[in-house]
Amino acid sequence: MQTRVLTGITTTGTPHLGNYVGAIRPAVASSRRADVDAFYFMADYHALIKSDDPARIERSRLEIAATWLAAGLDPQRVTFYRQSDIPEIPELTWFLTCVTAKGLLNRAHAYKAAVDKNAETGEDADAGVTAGLYMYPVLMAADILAFNAHKVPVGRDQIQHIEMARDIAQRFNHIYGREFFVLPEVVIEEQVATLPGLDGRKMSKSYDNTIPLFAGGKKHLRDSIMRIVTDSRTPGEPKDPDSSSLFTIFRAFASEAESSAFKQALLDGIGWGEAKKVLFERIEADVAPMRESYDALIARPAVIEEILHEGAKKARAVAAPKIAELRDAIGLRSGVSIAVAPAVAKEESKAGNKPRFASFRDGDGSFRFRLFSAEGEELLLSKSFADPKAAGALQKRLKGLGATAAVLQVKRLALNLELDGEHVASTPDYRDEETRDEALTRLREALDQLAAQE
Repeated sequence: MQTRVLTGITTTGTPHLGNYVGAIRPAVASSRRADVDAFYFMADYHALIKSDDPARIERSRLEIAATWLAAGLDPQRVTFYRQSDIPEIPELTWFLTCVTAKGLLNRAHAYKAAVDKNAETGEDADAGVTAGLYMYPVLMAADILAFNAHKVPVGRDQIQHIEMARDIAQRFNHIYGREFFVLPEVVIEEQVATLPGLDGRKMSKSYDNTIPLFAGGKKHLRDSIMRIVTDSRTPGEPKDPDSSSLFTIFRAFASEAESSAFKQALLDGIGWGEAKKVLFERIEADVAPMRESYDALIARPAVIEEILHEGAKKARAVAAPKIAELRDAIGLRSGVSIAVAPAVAKEESKAGNKPRFASFRDGDGSFRFRLFSAEGEELLLSKSFADPKAAGALQKRLKGLGATAAVLQVKRLALNLELDGEHVASTPDYRDEETRDEALTRLREALDQLAAQE
């Protein structure tokens, strides 16, 4: 069974070493594991909370996409997309907003910090605080819950937001009486979760203390590292590795043996200037090959755009059925289904009909089956099986599956059912998307009815 892992980076600036070490590198490594279903995105809706500079956000989206790809992210193995290309995310944000307690949002660290800062300066408590900042945790919850992510790698400052996403998901599940959402778990890589910047504080665009990963090339990387603040200890005087930003950054790129050697050099009194040169050379060894790929990608933005469009299609194939399910659960159903419901219920009651399977043999000798609704509508056609027992085993699994566990991939005019990551059945092609979505609701109802019979 695969674990779905989801993470993203806000598109408000140039990717820096902290982004790479804390998010991009572990994300790329995780995506290469066979047991991981990786979802990685650019959080450009979140960027609007922090920046009102359109050119900056536009440039950042391009640079961040190129960075992830240059760092080794394979778009064929993962779902890689822009947040703003998934309309289901803002729709889910509103659904979640309507069940989220204001008191929960009052406790969010970013909002409380803004209020505390205003209090210190004698301003009104909410001066300069936008609704976007206040609602940030709900949007982040939607990012995660739209895809039922199991694990979310974040920095320590984001742990509270994952906890809030769990709270919001639990409240929605409770109100609407079913486990619609997986409760996400936070993932922290302890050693490199937070990288210090030029001034010793957390490396962050907010502090303007970052070391760019690729921007400015090799020279700018070296110049930035040479600007890292150190204490006044002179060459020959022992340095304290545990309080040194240089050592913390070096350890994030080096092996244990390399880190031990650098630590000893600090204890032996290496000069700060020489130590910074050693740090630069170690980082450059990793960054130089990626920088070459990055420069090639930046020069061809159309290639990046195509990759992101394909990623959005993959992401929406997961998010769209989820939103369709939620719309049905909260009462935003098609008026057609409401009008016909009493007649259908009466007919079912009278005839005692239930969803059923019909097995048959194709002309090539293979075995298949169809799933029909209680009214006789064909809902699914299975793939072909050489062995009738295999077809029967699949029918048995579908009988106990239920709608919540069903993975339904939305195509333009049809739906595909997947089990264990494998396509096993399809619906007929429908005349338009509205008809397809109505069929999705009926298919989910049939699956629940089958499960109730078991």
